[in-house]
Amino acid sequence: MATRTDETAPGYEQARDELIEVVRRLEAGGTTLEESLALWERGEELAKVCRRWLDGARARLDAALAATDESGELVADQD
Repeated sequence: MATRTDETAPGYEQARDELIEVVRRLEAGGTTLEESLALWERGEELAKVCRRWLDGARARLDAALAATDESGELVADQD
């Protein structure tokens, strides 16, 4: 079951795009220290969201690969 935080978290592409914008703004400069810190904190949150999505995708791929034999055929569960 998804938690409330998971339900409101952005999708991977949305988080990635916003993270790119945060980095662009930080690199451009011209922000106050407080604004820069807020951007940095938002960037950290977005990076965690992206990492969770990528970790989940890797786990799904690993599971799919583990379920195939050397010829690439799907192996039936032996439970």
